[in-house]
Amino acid sequence: METFNELWLLLREHGSSNKREQECAALWATYPPALQQQIYDAIRIKLAQKKFVHYDPLRAIRENAQAVSPKTLSYAAYYKRYGTTEPRDGWKMANPTGNKVIYVKN
Repeated sequence: METFNELWLLLREHGSSNKREQECAALWATYPPALQQQIYDAIRIKLAQKKFVHYDPLRAIRENAQAVSPKTLSYAAYYKRYGTTEPRDGWKMANPTGNKVIYVKN
């Protein structure tokens, strides 16, 4: 699990200034650990591939949180769309609550 300090190091090396560090730390703390890891990985990979990451660190975090948030469909909506329960187009069956099957796409 990556910490805020590791994320902040990436953002600082990318050109962010220290003046928004406290705001970024507060935003980071609102995300669950799994989403924090996904945000960190997305930013690290984009920077390594020389893809665009916003220089405003708050915006960089928010944009990458939105980009990695999984999409979901109910079982009925998935079946209506695809006419099958088989995984298609990157969708996978999940049962996060143990009660209802849904489909998730990252």
